[in-house]
Amino acid sequence: MAASLLFCVGPLALLGSLDNGLTGDNRILSIKATMDGIASLVLTSSYGIGVGFSTLSILCYQGGLSLAAGVLATSLSDPASDPRLILVSGVGGLMIMGIGFNLLELAKIRVASFLPALAIAPLIYWLGTFLTN
Repeated sequence: MAASLLFCVGPLALLGSLDNGLTGDNRILSIKATMDGIASLVLTSSYGIGVGFSTLSILCYQGGLSLAAGVLATSLSDPASDPRLILVSGVGGLMIMGIGFNLLELAKIRVASFLPALAIAPLIYWLGTFLTN
């Protein structure tokens, strides 16, 4: 359970799955998989073989998000240049930068506090286009 929580909770899981489903780019998921693999080696020494079963929860969570994003991408004319998705990618980039600052211990940024911005940014864009028309 601890491994599943560690691997599924966090912005890289969400952003990587969205990026993969919307644009087909799997770079973020590859980086996350590498980090998760190293963490799983450490966790296996403490928790045993049960850490391997966390792959089922990762498959359901990240795979489901990626598939849902892929379905959303089919309804968009050009997902790579859609302004709403560019805003979500920008917020995601700031979140990943915050993770980097935390890992380097340059600052203590509560990255999870930015998660609502992933939904709010496209709403603000919609509101702006609605008010200008």
